[in-house]
Order: sequence, then structure tokens, then C-alpha cells
Amino acid sequence: MFNDMNFKTEKLNGKSKPNGVIADLLDMDNNGNDHSCSNTETPLKADAFDLDDESKIDIIEEHFRQIMDTLGLDMSDDSLSGTPHRVAKMYVKEIFHGLNPDNKPFLKTFKNKYNYDEILLEKNIAVKSYCEHHFVPITGKAHVAYISSGRVIGLSKLNRIVDYYSRRPQVQERLTVQIANELKKALNTEDVAIIMEAKHMCVSSRGIQDEDSTTVTSSFSGKFKDRFRKQELIDMIRMGIKA
Repeated sequence: MFNDMNFKTEKLNGKSKPNGVIADLLDMDNNGNDHSCSNTETPLKADAFDLDDESKIDIIEEHFRQIMDTLGLDMSDDSLSGTPHRVAKMYVKEIFHGLNPDNKPFLKTFKNKYNYDEILLEKNIAVKSYCEHHFVPITGKAHVAYISSGRVIGLSKLNRIVDYYSRRPQVQERLTVQIANELKKALNTEDVAIIMEAKHMCVSSRGIQDEDSTTVTSSFSGKFKDRFRKQELIDMIRMGIKA
């Protein structure tokens, strides 16, 4: 991802100025939430966890069986008969397991013994989520960065944070903010930045059916609100990407 983004510059008053997507990212400045989102919390019912996983699987299985039957599929066929259970188990145990707070990764942090006070960036973290409007996949990459305020976190935990919040019905704006907020809380710092680029199957496989477009979201907080820090981060993301 990001290799199709416009990283070129244009001359303005004798100075090089970024254009395209990067110019937009550099100009974003509204308290870290760069895209409107009605609520940063995933909408959940008060009794969302009254049922255990197996009970949820049983209920979803029956409902999905009815959906397939309504579509006219022969549920006695060997290829289809086990599909409702497979789908129900996949929903609860795999693609939506991030809805359950019991599955939230334990985010242990450590003292920054190295006194490293520059940007730490984890690039190209896989995003595998589902659009909450059509329940079709959202796939892409997240770039997660922070500047330590005295604590650091294991690198794999950054991947786990992205995965946990991705594994639920989502909109990309909310997902970006949730990842940023979790990292701020874990590290006790506002110096966090997230840039995410993803493809939405609700755009590519239905409606307009545009297979080439991608969606870019970002969250810049603390020191990353500074234009020069933001540019430094973008330059780090560009490293290794062919023009």
C-alpha cells in the first residue's frame, strides 16, 4: 500500500511543496481526529456479552441457515449443509472476535532505558476488517508511530492493537481513532500518529464497483501536530517505496 500515493512535490515561490495526498496530510490539524466520526466507541448493546460464544454461534447459525434458504439454496446439499455453522463460528471466533473485551491484548510497557526520544514507526501493519454498513471486507495497511514519554511497548503489541480493533464491524475513521486512543492510553503519551490506507469491498464489489480507489485516514496528536514532525514521519513511511 501507499505505493500509488502521490509523494511528488511542486515548486511554489521557489520552494518545494508537497502536493496530492501528502499535502492533505500535512494540512490536517484538528485535535488529532482528522476525519469526522460520530462516536469513537463501537456501538454495542448493554447486554452484548450476556450470551457466551457458543450460544451466539448457535443463534447465528440458525439465522444464517434461514438466509441461505430464503435465497433459494438447497441446504441438503453436502457442500452447503455445514455452511451456516462455519459462518457463525467464523463471525464469533475469528473476524469479529475484537468485539469481546476478553480478547483484548495485554499491553505491557517497559521503561525506556535507551532514552530513545525520536519517532518509532511500525510500517505496513495488516488491516483486516469488515465494513459495518455492508459486512464486506476492508483490507489495507496501517502505519503506527509514537514518541516515548518514558515508556515503550513491544513491537508485536502494535500489530495486536491494530488487529484487535480491526476484528469488528468498522468504519475506517473510527478504526483509526480507536487504535490511536489505545496506544495513547497504554503509553501515557499524546505523541501518537496513525496513517491507514485501505480498500473497501463495498466500493469495489458493489455500487460504483471501483477496484482501484483506496481510502486514507490519519490521526496526529501531540508532537505529531508539528508540521516538521509530520513531514519526518511521512518521509520515514516513504523509505523503501519506489516512485
